[in-house]
Amino acid sequence: MHPLVTQQHIDDYARDGAVLVRGLLAGFVEEIAAGIEMNMSDPGPYAAENLKPCETGRFFDDYCNWTRIPPFDAVIRRSPAAEVAADLMGSDSAQLFHDHVLVKEPGTSKATPWHQDSPYYFVEGQQTLSFWCPVDPVGAASLRCVAGSHLWPRPVLPTRWLSEENFYADEEAFMPVPDPDAEGMRILEWPLEPGDAVAFDFGVLHGARGNESDIRRRAFSLRLVGDDARYVERPGR
Repeated sequence: MHPLVTQQHIDDYARDGAVLVRGLLAGFVEEIAAGIEMNMSDPGPYAAENLKPCETGRFFDDYCNWTRIPPFDAVIRRSPAAEVAADLMGSDSAQLFHDHVLVKEPGTSKATPWHQDSPYYFVEGQQTLSFWCPVDPVGAASLRCVAGSHLWPRPVLPTRWLSEENFYADEEAFMPVPDPDAEGMRILEWPLEPGDAVAFDFGVLHGARGNESDIRRRAFSLRLVGDDARYVERPGR
């Protein structure tokens, strides 16, 4: 087991679907920040600006860029992320699914909508994990995860972030997007320092508030899968 991981981490991850790993990428913050700037100055084919004309600030995201952005490649190969992920998932191995950059500039009003990642992804399995790691101190704009939502009997209906349109034909197979705050659900969120990471299952319902602070909220995510992950075909881009 990696020194950053305890049995309590493993138990919490299995029960809640999300756990905090302090300092996971603390030695790579400068590299990640440099990679994010490279990514934003030269976006990839999946880059998106996630604000409507009436919304303030900037909410940028992009993914699948590690093969063309050397700092991301270095972090993936040299950091303990894969080993820690395998421990938390209870898997003998951890394979990279993709990298993901999410940036909310100061004064960005838009919240990241509540969603699960699994209905958007073309992988299926019980051993899945994302790390969400900021390179700036994060308070109110931190990631928020609904404890235990990876164990719900039905997935939450996925929609496109801007148009809010559903792209699955069989809506009956999904539950409506809940309002975790209004419904009193147990929400996990932590103030984070650069290099800290929240690990969460692909099936966990999660979101984030807007960034009303005066500093940037730059986050780097790694998505990994374990031994039981399998390819599946799903709608969407």
